[in-house]
Amino acid sequence: MAKALDGVTILDFSHLLQGPVATQLLGDMGANVIKIERAGAGDLFRSMTFFAKWVGGSESPNFLAWNRNKRSIALNLKSKRVHEIIMQMAKSADVVVQNFRPGVLARLGYGYDDFKAVNPRIIYCSGSGYGEDGPYVDRPGQDMLIQGLTGLASNTGRGDGPPIPAGSGMADQIGAMNMVYGILSALYHREKTGEGQKIEVNLLAGMLAHLGQEYVGVLNLGEDFVRPRSGIGHPGMQAPFGIYETKDGKYVSIAMSPYKTLYETLEAPHLAVYDDLKTLFDKRDEVWEKVNAETRKFDRDELLTRMLAADIWCAAINDIREASNDPAVVHGKMITSYEHPVAGTVRVVAPAVKMSATPATIERPAPLVGQHGREILAEFGVSADEIARLEQSGDMTVVDPK
Repeated sequence: MAKALDGVTILDFSHLLQGPVATQLLGDMGANVIKIERAGAGDLFRSMTFFAKWVGGSESPNFLAWNRNKRSIALNLKSKRVHEIIMQMAKSADVVVQNFRPGVLARLGYGYDDFKAVNPRIIYCSGSGYGEDGPYVDRPGQDMLIQGLTGLASNTGRGDGPPIPAGSGMADQIGAMNMVYGILSALYHREKTGEGQKIEVNLLAGMLAHLGQEYVGVLNLGEDFVRPRSGIGHPGMQAPFGIYETKDGKYVSIAMSPYKTLYETLEAPHLAVYDDLKTLFDKRDEVWEKVNAETRKFDRDELLTRMLAADIWCAAINDIREASNDPAVVHGKMITSYEHPVAGTVRVVAPAVKMSATPATIERPAPLVGQHGREILAEFGVSADEIARLEQSGDMTVVDPK
């Protein structure tokens, strides 16, 4: 079937997380993503892993997660001939994506103005930690650092403990979504006007936007969030919003429902003394402790059955393995797999957006370093002799599938 972004070619200079997530999402929708990696080792993410283990003995799960539906070419960006070739490729490309520190690619001759000079229709999306200039321009823009700077970490965790970062790369992935949002908007604008443009996305601004309701609350209500000591799920919320233990040592989350419905379902009428919005906020730690004592009288599945029957907003707390086998996840085919030439069968999260006419699919596994270099350059008119010279000089790395 046709893909929504068929015919869109992306020169992807990005590495690590923010940029690769964005270009994978675009690749899932059919864009021709050409991943331009460093000659030699390639994307730095290839050297990072979890548990000090490697998929298939050598492949990074981090890299495999965010680089499907791309082809890789590994080039020495400092080479004059490589620069000429990339500018030749840019003449027929649509989008450039990069998330190096501000100024790094421009100093090598790969800034927006360089690409615009050879292709005025080009869309150039630049991702950074803190913006293209300003007091933090030379600082590393890393996910956990951004969570701390913007207030997400200080809003998370128990009041008698330290701030807690989220257990996932929230800032990077929100930044990636902003990249996609900007690129698709720019493509639509170009379709109408023929004009390309530069897009700037940074992690700091993206995370601030993600915390929009928290900022509106604090900046307009004259109050600061104070984390409760208990498991209340948000520092601005009253009880019982939070996570509770069950008799079998498992946990459930309880979100929004009439408080009366909850204590009646728990068969705990003595909790009625807290049934007032201000009391539920002012005494939220105490309420959490009382409710937690009641939820511990039930096994998790029994408690969930009771609460769902009463239309209480609740759910199980799953770990990753449990979540991958959750009935809703299985039904929605939200976990899938692809075949990798080294790692073998790799289980991955499926594309999240469903489209009836132009569905997202996984056409390619995450590539090996420079795996597609020869075919990519041939498509852009580079001769076989020139390709061979690039390999021999070390200006291009090609790792062939085993």
